[in-house]
Amino acid sequence: MQTRKRLTYILVTFAALGMVFHSCSDDFLEVAPTGSLNESVLSSRAGIDGLLVGAYSQLGGRGNYFAGASNWANGSIQGGDANKGTETGDFTDINELVRYQLTPTSRIPADRWNGLFEGVARSNAAIAIAKNSTDVNVSEEFRTAALAEGRFLRALYYFQLKISYNKAPFISEDLIPEEAVLVPSSELWSEIEADFQFAYENLPTIQDQAGRANKTAAAALLGKTYLYQENWARAKEMFDWVVANGRTANNQAVALVANYGDLFNAAFDNNSESIFAIQAAANTGTVNNANPDFVLNFPHNTGASGPGGCCGFFQPSFDLVNSFRTEGGKPLFDQAYRSDANAIANDFGLTAEDPFTVDPKPVDPRLDHSVGRRGVPYLDWGLFPGRPWIRDQPHGGPYAPKKFIYYQSQENTFSDGTSWTRGYPAVNYVIIRYADVLLMLAEAEIEMGNLSRALELINMIRQRAANSVLPGSPANYQISLYDDLGSQDNARKILQFERKLELSGEGHRFFDLRRWGRLESFIPGYIDYERQYLPVQFGGAQFTSPQDLYYPIPQGQIDLQTLEVLGQNPGYN
Repeated sequence: MQTRKRLTYILVTFAALGMVFHSCSDDFLEVAPTGSLNESVLSSRAGIDGLLVGAYSQLGGRGNYFAGASNWANGSIQGGDANKGTETGDFTDINELVRYQLTPTSRIPADRWNGLFEGVARSNAAIAIAKNSTDVNVSEEFRTAALAEGRFLRALYYFQLKISYNKAPFISEDLIPEEAVLVPSSELWSEIEADFQFAYENLPTIQDQAGRANKTAAAALLGKTYLYQENWARAKEMFDWVVANGRTANNQAVALVANYGDLFNAAFDNNSESIFAIQAAANTGTVNNANPDFVLNFPHNTGASGPGGCCGFFQPSFDLVNSFRTEGGKPLFDQAYRSDANAIANDFGLTAEDPFTVDPKPVDPRLDHSVGRRGVPYLDWGLFPGRPWIRDQPHGGPYAPKKFIYYQSQENTFSDGTSWTRGYPAVNYVIIRYADVLLMLAEAEIEMGNLSRALELINMIRQRAANSVLPGSPANYQISLYDDLGSQDNARKILQFERKLELSGEGHRFFDLRRWGRLESFIPGYIDYERQYLPVQFGGAQFTSPQDLYYPIPQGQIDLQTLEVLGQNPGYN
């Protein structure tokens, strides 16, 4: 076992007020607290609950674009679901991410580290106060439930730290800064497991508020923690429990939503598929209560005829879009979807006045719930017009994001236009949904040799997709179920591709590819494929292993703690 190394400085500061971004520039305003609460107030039921709400609120990043659990940049852009989009000179920090050129002094790893440890600090504050409260109104039942919520949140923040940096200092609620220690990677998983296990054993099945963690959320994320360690039996145990017993916090039996597109419609938030989600609300007095993680990820320059109006980030990649090509109702594997014959026709290089016909060959219906493309209805905003809504087509490509975009009929109801842009959507980001659980269970079944059960689970996902044809679309939707999965290796291929299609743009892809050991084989080819269309965006891009498997430990933290204490990930020394 590796020796834990002692830290000597506070890694983050627990602030009552977070950071608020005012534009898509690199500048932000840090607002200092205007007052403080004494311990007796914090130790009350209301005080403890307020601390928990503060810990929940950090899940969305609070204006820190790279700390939110949506992982739109960290998981989706890095994993090839989307390109940066926008234009070369805008938010240049993301260029380093797209090109796999991050360094210890890069902004993105530092912002993510700080934001996630802010969440840890908030969770620990709630845990410590709940544990030590002597308020007569704090019953043991309330205390235990509060501890379970706090530990659930701490585990979730540490899960994000683990998959981002591989190692991180574990700071419990009992430690003073001088006693904090660096936890080796294997031990960090154990700490995450212990927190999720406590939450699973002590959280209620139903909560008074839909956005709070419950027993099912803890079970699902504990299963995911086991899955990431390839502990297939324990992962299967937890996922089986969710399938058999799972209920949402607002007391719905967990189930797939009938229409795939409704998963990303704010009118259907907290549905039967939503196991745990970051809650969003519009027009509350602060846009950070909406969904600030996605504020940049709208079509650009739409005016009143389209949503948001800014800023043209997060454009779906050519690779992702072409992955939705089907033949005989099935996807095309081994990058066959990248061939000229199979690539989906698009309006790249065309103006709005140039004629264009939607590709008549078959595609998976999930494509047009996930991607805005010319000639296809864009929610209820009419047909996507193509280049007029693309900020810089030669730099970002012809596509726009479609998940998490508000409908025209929802303007100023499920969107918040009180800040610098109309693009603050009040749609939840679901951290873990039932389809994800079913696919992770299928993965565990495959690894344990239970291919017939895995087939059943994968086909459940595909059947829902088949029932989710986009009304009014000229596209040719064809998707069919699998008769069998073939060999175990072929079953893995099918499962992994199904996750790509089902969960595209939801922040999972990079982490999936890494745990499957496929980053080194997939990303270089992905870079070459995108670069033939977008030579500027991918200029100089090169994936290097093991360096690019994880983020570097931020240099600012190493300067505080020393390299001997924190260490650095391979390739960044």
